[in-house]
Amino acid sequence: MEQLLKQLFSIQKYIIRLILPLMVILMATYLFTAPALATGVYQIPNLTGDTWIVDEGEVISRLNEGQISGTLKDLAKETGKEVRIVTIHRLDYGETPESFAKGLFTKWFPTPEEQANQSLLVIDTVTNGATIISGDQVKSLLTYSIANSVTEETLGAALRNGNKYNQGLLDASERLVTVLSGKPDPGPPEEKETIQVEGTFTKAEDTDKNKGNATAWVVGLLIAATVIPMATYYIYQINQPSNQG
Repeated sequence: MEQLLKQLFSIQKYIIRLILPLMVILMATYLFTAPALATGVYQIPNLTGDTWIVDEGEVISRLNEGQISGTLKDLAKETGKEVRIVTIHRLDYGETPESFAKGLFTKWFPTPEEQANQSLLVIDTVTNGATIISGDQVKSLLTYSIANSVTEETLGAALRNGNKYNQGLLDASERLVTVLSGKPDPGPPEEKETIQVEGTFTKAEDTDKNKGNATAWVVGLLIAATVIPMATYYIYQINQPSNQG
């Protein structure tokens, strides 16, 4: 009996030593990975004269980035109106695309004079939320309704149709350039209904769910490591022949 108990508790200690480090790693990953991946205004580098796109979300191809940048550069030369595009993968806790855009707009263009002819389009690729902030000299051309239509309809149409960031940003930049050049607003593209095909990539919410499932498994194994030896001992006890005469 004593030897059996020693073996059971030895197995228990071994399982706990094996599982505990895994549980610590999983909990640390759950608590610290998401905040580490978040992007705040302070992490965006200062603006240089020839920077038109900051693709922190890594959703724009080099070819399209070059094409859009060239178009925005030409707009600035011809009209004095400048547009920057920023993609973010994950915002800081409590931050929204609009609050982030306002903070970055102020960081890059601190004074009303610097802000006057500027526009900033920000996209959060986790939620696909987008917003446009612009200066006073731009708002007569890029009105609130047009800016909202660019983010919700022009860009939104491409994002709703399979997260097509490249197509969406090409369409959005072309519309912005047209409007800021003083030409009539072409309006959003016609949005066609399509069947959404489930992608093979892991969604953000699925990743969080998987983290929770992994943690639950570890906790379950840790409980089992404690309960199984006790249950085994109990079963052993009740199956022993009675010593009473």
